[in-house]
Amino acid sequence: MQIKELADRAGVTVKAVRYYESRGLLTPRRAGNGYRDYADVDVQVVREIRALLSLGLTAEETLPFVDCLRAGNDRADVCPASLEAYRQRIAEIDRRVTELTALRGELAELLHEAESYHPEGEKR
Repeated sequence: MQIKELADRAGVTVKAVRYYESRGLLTPRRAGNGYRDYADVDVQVVREIRALLSLGLTAEETLPFVDCLRAGNDRADVCPASLEAYRQRIAEIDRRVTELTALRGELAELLHEAESYHPEGEKR
């Protein structure tokens, strides 16, 4: 199938398909006329990439899932590398939650100090 059909079937733009290809996530064959020729599995691949990107993974982090589908699996997340990618992303989120929690604590403390400061004669 050509790029426009793939984009339509996968629910993305042609620009998105080209981006995925530029990141090495799609490798279409070239037809005799030079047009990109995508396989049926590429629809599932593009949908999976889109879903993973919506969860905050980078394009590069979706590669194990793409490889898992290309290996003939029905799901992109049944391969060991996909499971490890999930674990790494969860660990990164946990680190960010810890950092944000600490930052929130610092800001709350500064707010409390600022609210309690009241020079004589000045209105708050």
